[in-house]
Amino acid sequence: MRAKTLRTWLDYLQSKGRLAVIDKPVRLKYEVAAIAKKLDGKQASYFTQVEDYSVPVVSGICSTREDFAEALETDLYGLIPKFTQAVASPIPCQLVDNNQAPVKQNITRENIDLMKLFPIPVHHDKDSGNYITAGLFIVRDPVTRKQNVSIHRLQVSGKDKLGALLLPRHTFHLYKQAEEAGRPLECAIVIGVDPATLLASQASTPFGVDELEIAGALRGEPLEVVRCETVDIDVPAFAEIVLEGKILPHVREPEGPFGEFPKYYGPRSDKEVVQITAVTHRNNPIFYTIVPAGYEHLLLGGIPREASLFQTIRQTVPTVKAVHMSPGGTCRYHAIVSIKKRNEGEAKNAIFAALANSFDIKHVVVVDEEVDIFDMEEVEWAIATRFQAQRDLVVVHGAQSSKLDPSTNEGVGSKMGLDCTVPLESEPMRYLRVAIPGYDSINLDEFVNPGNSKAVRFAEESS
Repeated sequence: MRAKTLRTWLDYLQSKGRLAVIDKPVRLKYEVAAIAKKLDGKQASYFTQVEDYSVPVVSGICSTREDFAEALETDLYGLIPKFTQAVASPIPCQLVDNNQAPVKQNITRENIDLMKLFPIPVHHDKDSGNYITAGLFIVRDPVTRKQNVSIHRLQVSGKDKLGALLLPRHTFHLYKQAEEAGRPLECAIVIGVDPATLLASQASTPFGVDELEIAGALRGEPLEVVRCETVDIDVPAFAEIVLEGKILPHVREPEGPFGEFPKYYGPRSDKEVVQITAVTHRNNPIFYTIVPAGYEHLLLGGIPREASLFQTIRQTVPTVKAVHMSPGGTCRYHAIVSIKKRNEGEAKNAIFAALANSFDIKHVVVVDEEVDIFDMEEVEWAIATRFQAQRDLVVVHGAQSSKLDPSTNEGVGSKMGLDCTVPLESEPMRYLRVAIPGYDSINLDEFVNPGNSKAVRFAEESS
C-alpha cells in the first residue's frame, strides 16, 4: 500500500515530485503556514528546520482530490463509491502489543510541556495562539466500548492543557454524559496518520460507528491499534504522535479566535479543557499540521460529506451519478449534482434532497450526466446556457444554516437551487454540444514537437 502509514505516503509523494523539502530555517509563527499555503494544491511541504526544534513539520499531504484518490488507490469518480462502501462494511481493528507499535517508542508521563516537545504552529494573524489542527480526537463509549473519532481545533492553553471546540455531535454527546455523572471523559489525540485513516475520521455515520474500522475497510485490511498508557483508548500503532488525556468536567476556559474553513474567524468563547496525562511518539517523530481553509482542510471535510450527500440524493433520485462539494464553496456550502434525468422535476427533487442532507449546504446546482462536475468551467457553462431563473430557480428562506457563514442571521439564512438540466422534450439540435471529430484521440506530440519543428520567419522583408 502506497499509503499504509504517513511515512510511506510521504515516500510516494517524494517519488512523484509532489513533496517540497524546505531545508532553510522557518518561524513557527505564521511562516510555516504561509509557505504551506503557497504550495497548497501543488506540493506537500516538509520543513526540516522549524526554529530550534528537532522535530520536522509536514503539511498538505493530500491537498488535491487526486491525492486522496491515489491514496485510496482509485480515481476521481471511484472515490465516493469506495468511501461509501467502507462506511457500509467496516473492518474491526487489530490490537497489537507495545513492542509492535512504533508510536510507543518514546513515552512521557511527567513534566509534559507540549510546546517544548513539538513545533505547534500559529497559523493566522488573529489566532489566539498555537493550535493543533490535524489531531484525530478519539473517545470511547463506556457502555458499547465503541470508539468515536473526529477532528477538533485544539488550542495550547498551558504546558499540558488544550482548549477544545466540541461541536454538538458524537464526542460532545459522550462528554456531556460523563460530565453529568461528574467524571472526566478519557481521550487520545493522534497526530500523523495515513490518508485513509485521516479521511475515515470525517465519515458521517450513525452514533456508535468506530471510524478506525472504516479506515480498515478503506485500506482493505484491519488497522493495527495499540492501547494507550494512561487512558482506555486504542490508537493507530503506526501514528507519529499520541497525546493522552481527559476532558475535564465542569471546566471551561477561553479559546479562540481561530481562522476556520470559511476563511473567517471563529469567535472567542469559553470552551472545554483537555488535561494531558501522557505523550507517546515514534523515534524522530513528524509533526503534521493542516493549514485551516486550505485545500487539504476543505477536501478532508468535503469528501466524506459527498458520500453522505450521494446516499441521501439516491434515495430520491436513483439515477444520481456523482456529487461534488466544490472548494470555492468551502466544500460545505456549494453542492454540484450530476443526474441522468428520466423525468421532469427530478432535478428539483435532487435540490430538495441535497438541502435536507446538511444545514451547511447553501447552493445546489444540478446538471446532466455529461457535464464534468469537477470542472467548474463546465458547471458555469451549464448555468450559463441551460438555466432560466423564472422556471429553474428554487429559493428557500429562513432555513437553518452554518453559523460560520457571516452572511447569515446567527445561522439562519436563504438557500438556492439551480436546475441546469436539459428539458427532456427539447428539439434534438437545441442543446447539442459542438464536437470536433477525432479531438479526443489527437496526440499533440505527433504534430507539435519543438525538437522537430522547422523555424519560420515572421519578420517583414526589408524594402
